[in-house]
Amino acid sequence: QVQLVESGGGLVQPGGSLRLSCTASGSISDMYKMDWYRLRPGKQRELVAGIDNAGLTNYAYSVKDRFTIARDNAKNTVYLQMNSLKPEDTAVYFCNGRRMGSIDPVYSWGQGTQVTVSS
Repeated sequence: QVQLVESGGGLVQPGGSLRLSCTASGSISDMYKMDWYRLRPGKQRELVAGIDNAGLTNYAYSVKDRFTIARDNAKNTVYLQMNSLKPEDTAVYFCNGRRMGSIDPVYSWGQGTQVTVSS
């Protein structure tokens, strides 16, 4: 069973940047899509960004033009570059994979990485 380890979170001021990483214990090269999700206080887990094997990306409207997702299959790692951070981006961020035609995450959830945006 592939395990996911997210890292790179922290405390940042509004307008700042962070780069999150998610490393899988096994190969992700055959995984159709890799996604970043977040869990904000009092809300359900939401899909933030996704990238497929062809490099096509999609973003939630709330993060579009501020966040950039990338994947490095050789390193079994997915990244999330977050710029112009806002207090409402405060959340625990997770990654996961999806198979083609499915909306269900494939892997067990990792521990996530906490992002706190505050002055």
